[in-house]
Amino acid sequence: MKNFILIFIFLITSLTFSQTKVKGIVIDEQNEPVAFANIIFKNSIKGTVSDENGNFYLESSKTYSELDISFLGYETKTITLQKVNYGLQIILKETGASLDEVVIYSGKIKKKGNPAIAILRKMWKKKRKNGIYMYDRYQYDKYEKIEFDLNSIDAAFKKQRVFKGMEFIFDKVDTSKVTGKTYLPFFINESVYKTYGKNTSPKKLRDELIANKNSGFQKNQNVNEFLKQLYTDYNIYDNYIKIFDKSFTSPISRTGPSVYNYVLTDSAFIDDKWCYNILFYPRRKNELTFKGDFWVNDSTFAVKEIQMHATRSANINWVKEIYIEQEFNVLNDSVFLIKRDHIMSEFALRKKEKSRGVYGKRTTMYDNYEFDVEKETAFYTKRNTANYDESIFDKSKEYWEENRMEKLNDDEDSIYKLLDTLKTNRKFKNLYTLTEVLASGYWQFIPGFDYGPVYSTFGNNDIEGTRIRIGGRSYVKPSDKLRVEGFLAYGFKDQKFKYGIAGKWLLNKRNRLILSVGNRNDIEQTGVSLTTSNNVLDRSFASAALFARGDNFNLTKLNLSNISLEIEPIKNLTFQLGTSYRELESADPERFDVNFRNEEGDIQSSIKQVTADFAIKYTPKRKSGGFGVDQQVINEGRYPILYLNYSRGLKNVLDSDFDYHKFQFYYQHRVQVGGLGKLKYVLEVGKTFNDVPLLLMDVVPGNQSPLIARRTFDLLDFYEFITDEYMSMHLEHNFNGRIFSRIPLLRKLNLREVIGARGVFGTISESNRLTNASTTINYLAPEDLYWEYHVGVDNIFKLLRVDFIFRGSHRNLPEATNFAIKGGINFYF
Repeated sequence: MKNFILIFIFLITSLTFSQTKVKGIVIDEQNEPVAFANIIFKNSIKGTVSDENGNFYLESSKTYSELDISFLGYETKTITLQKVNYGLQIILKETGASLDEVVIYSGKIKKKGNPAIAILRKMWKKKRKNGIYMYDRYQYDKYEKIEFDLNSIDAAFKKQRVFKGMEFIFDKVDTSKVTGKTYLPFFINESVYKTYGKNTSPKKLRDELIANKNSGFQKNQNVNEFLKQLYTDYNIYDNYIKIFDKSFTSPISRTGPSVYNYVLTDSAFIDDKWCYNILFYPRRKNELTFKGDFWVNDSTFAVKEIQMHATRSANINWVKEIYIEQEFNVLNDSVFLIKRDHIMSEFALRKKEKSRGVYGKRTTMYDNYEFDVEKETAFYTKRNTANYDESIFDKSKEYWEENRMEKLNDDEDSIYKLLDTLKTNRKFKNLYTLTEVLASGYWQFIPGFDYGPVYSTFGNNDIEGTRIRIGGRSYVKPSDKLRVEGFLAYGFKDQKFKYGIAGKWLLNKRNRLILSVGNRNDIEQTGVSLTTSNNVLDRSFASAALFARGDNFNLTKLNLSNISLEIEPIKNLTFQLGTSYRELESADPERFDVNFRNEEGDIQSSIKQVTADFAIKYTPKRKSGGFGVDQQVINEGRYPILYLNYSRGLKNVLDSDFDYHKFQFYYQHRVQVGGLGKLKYVLEVGKTFNDVPLLLMDVVPGNQSPLIARRTFDLLDFYEFITDEYMSMHLEHNFNGRIFSRIPLLRKLNLREVIGARGVFGTISESNRLTNASTTINYLAPEDLYWEYHVGVDNIFKLLRVDFIFRGSHRNLPEATNFAIKGGINFYF
């Protein structure tokens, strides 16, 4: 009886909200699928395009009785729709009729004489004269809704043991109008913004968060920012549309005719404006492209409506479906302004049609446009203090009813109630905790205290043997102003305890004034980084790697104390002033001799050193979440980093041994090279003035682990090269499968090509060489450029990468490693 009632409710809902649904496949007379066929409700502008396998789904809230199916080279077919239109098999017949507008050859369309491309050229000429680009300054209201749904809900799925005791969640199952699959909403996030921008140089865009509401993570700014960055803003008029860190060629791009086929299919009035309909689909498989259609006005040549599906064969991981639709309003009969932007993605482990996944949807509505409202230039760059006001998360129900530009449907509205109910379910709470541990690396052991990082619990090196570490941090909520962290570790080989403790206090959240203090007594591999870190609890990956190439006994016994003050007066520009005290000595003096001659000529093996440090860090375009002492970087790797550090050794302060000056600078960036992939590069330079011993010099970072490590040299051993003046460069380009996609046997594997090179030049002053009294370490600097290069295959089984690394110079050094194969594990789209 209960099942009957649920089915009855589902049918009533379907009749009320969606009168016509059609799902099927388009094939030819040889039973081969017809990819990218045009499917449209007769006498309407509502349609879609079949995918690479001929499958399609089309839905409308209106009732239609006929469906037109067409494709160049085939006769247009009209079918009569029934009450149930699922599982249709539509057969198209080839036609020998000539076409005046376009010529077909091998499924592709010639560019010459194509009226659709003639319209595109007019669009290119006017694309900078449409919308907000026509004005120096602009502002508007924006409402954003992000939703996540579990899809392909069937009887077998509902009976799984994991849902025992939570069966009530399936009461709100609905059907997607894009794919026709059933789905269950489980998360929603709503935001209201006031957006300001200017088109004059330098171009600026400022979003002020006015209100936020979500199910399950209220007042967690980190989650809110992460969700916002999951779907970054894009412009269909740009040559490339960046989604999930991939550059899809826009169908309106100037390079589009080399990537897409275009067909002028129809013309009609939309909102009293005569528009042309242009169908587009990719010329080749496995490229980052779309299929779909758009309506373009006949006088302004601005897009009125567009819908796009990413091709299923596109080389992108974990994403089976990407669907985009945009609508534009007309202002003053000539200016088209975006009114609604909707993007839906289906995340899944496999791209098979029946595989289960998660829908991620973002709907953005725009209203109340104003132009050329005067604002000072500083307004666009100053920190948005409103984002630190927690009242933005506490807006009333009446506020949301008034400020939503698109009303929630019953399923969306029910998500808030669903999450409140689930929070009382023990099984759900356990699943929620497991997800948090996997994502953050911390486990909330007791309220207010998190154990972790859990991935650092076990380690190994030649000095400590097997190492066990227990530690944690104070954690009440993401916006904590005070955070205390600590650990206790024990090595079973050296039978010694190590420890560390540090605290950070956010004194002023508007300019992010932070006081940090800490102490660590530990064993450290200092030969894996050129640029010095002043974070007390930072520990290099090589200090406790479970597996390594060769011996790993060149470790330093370290006692480090630090106090610093950090401030961010301008967004993404940070200044840090601090002082540190270090006690340094070899952890294994017999095999790692760090002896040096002091000013009196005596042999010394340990160092006491006090330094004053000043650092500047600039990260333009970085986006971060949270207004507590810890912030989460959202767009990791997508912004440049410039870092400058100056350290002054203070002799005789607390018995400090050396007086010196050290300058270090590094710059790293990653850029999208259109459809050719992404290029990463890192530049590091540094110099130490005055004489210092080995443990205070700059060691060219080696990598003796079997895994790829960034900003290291994979074929160098630890302490193989030492410098007091250096310059290094790392270059790597990932083609995102651009080459492999053209090789038939490799195309379906979605592999990605990687090439790269890295080099370092450095010297050691003669006076520093004379201080060396080590019997195990030779002072060898790369005075002739050392370089190595690599080629790699990425995205193996969507996770693995294998690099083949070759040494380009210094191949005849004793025990030199001239070739290696290394791997890596990555999780990315």
